[in-house]
Amino acid sequence: MSEPHDHVHGDSPGQAHDPDHSHDTDHGGSHPHTQIDTVIEGPVAWEGITIPAADGPTTRVAWFHCFSGIAGDMALGALIDAGADVDELRSMLARLPVGGWSIETETVLRSGIGGTKVHVHTEATPPARSAAVVAAIVADAKLPDRVHRRALATFRALAEAEGRLHRQPPESVHFHEVGALDAIIDVVGVCIALELLGVDEVASSPVADGTGTVRAAHGVLPVPVPAVVALLAGAPTYGLDVERELTTPTGAALLAANVVEWGGMPAMTIERSGYGAGTADLGDRPNLTRVVIGTRSATDAIEGQAVVLLETNVDDVTGETLAYVIEQLLAAGAHDAWLTPIIMKKGRPACTVSVLADPSDAAALREVLVRETGTMGVRGRTMERWPQARIFDTVMIDGHEIRVKYTAGRAKAEYDDVARAARALGEPLREITRRAEEAWRER
Repeated sequence: MSEPHDHVHGDSPGQAHDPDHSHDTDHGGSHPHTQIDTVIEGPVAWEGITIPAADGPTTRVAWFHCFSGIAGDMALGALIDAGADVDELRSMLARLPVGGWSIETETVLRSGIGGTKVHVHTEATPPARSAAVVAAIVADAKLPDRVHRRALATFRALAEAEGRLHRQPPESVHFHEVGALDAIIDVVGVCIALELLGVDEVASSPVADGTGTVRAAHGVLPVPVPAVVALLAGAPTYGLDVERELTTPTGAALLAANVVEWGGMPAMTIERSGYGAGTADLGDRPNLTRVVIGTRSATDAIEGQAVVLLETNVDDVTGETLAYVIEQLLAAGAHDAWLTPIIMKKGRPACTVSVLADPSDAAALREVLVRETGTMGVRGRTMERWPQARIFDTVMIDGHEIRVKYTAGRAKAEYDDVARAARALGEPLREITRRAEEAWRER
């Protein structure tokens, strides 16, 4: 059974020092604030929280390279390694209305590559806190607006994932390991470090995770753990043959809430980079998370995300079958799939089935096209796309949860949720759509 990178699950794996390290010890003091551990009534502090898009002539981007996964302490270590000032970080963390913590950093080697290891020392038996209490702790601190937004969005993402797993409302979720003070320090610390480095947007590579099992408050869990799987739904991930938890819920939540672009390193002028170290030695694989920070201008944005467009023409497939084909393509990971009516040679009516996908998914989607349509061939070409950053939120309409997507200054209720609520309530689809979008705007 593996032990995790940081202390998001179960007992601490220990903080044995790497034999090849030089101390860069930065010790924080204990901060005697009153702890917020009461029941929170009223709206949760993350209600209506969004992360504004960068709007300046240049954008500073932090790209996390998660080749050995990511954990909260590793992300924080990478940002400190990239130049975030530890004294300023500690001073801003001291604004949290909780005490009993300290931070120590050290320089270590992982497979010959130097990085920063962060140790967050806290009370031995931290309390389990509800999501609402954790949100109140963050909201109560006098921190920059963007730090508040990023941290609250992170805990909201985590609460929503845990709520889906445990079948309960997000605000009622009780964090055991993630409600622990070290995880709060990790999350808020990462958001502060991003602010200290002037980061406008966060991007990430596909995220690696290991295999095996890990012991948590709820018992023995498979790796990737359920919360990580839920948090990274829709994000590119892959597994490594390493019997250890490489990506923790804290790390996954930071990415899920803050990343606006997934994939390879975006076009930018590199300014600095840093490596955050995990506790374990993974042998020939460096147990590190890398962050690369740079700037890009409007001209850099000409380079978009690489995608593949797959197409095939069919003239002997029924409408019912074509609808099923689109459903199967989307379920297999396509970004989008659609039908275009065409006239083929000899005047035969037909359809072009088009699929937009990541290059890594092209082979699997090509097989779906061939299997489901019986086509004699599929053509394809590589192109680029420039997706707008999307922020998802939820509203309640007469007891029904409806997701609302916000992008480019416009809010749009998710069709599937609206249709489900309309059927249950016996109201017109357009009326539920109007009510959901109006409820979101009024928050």
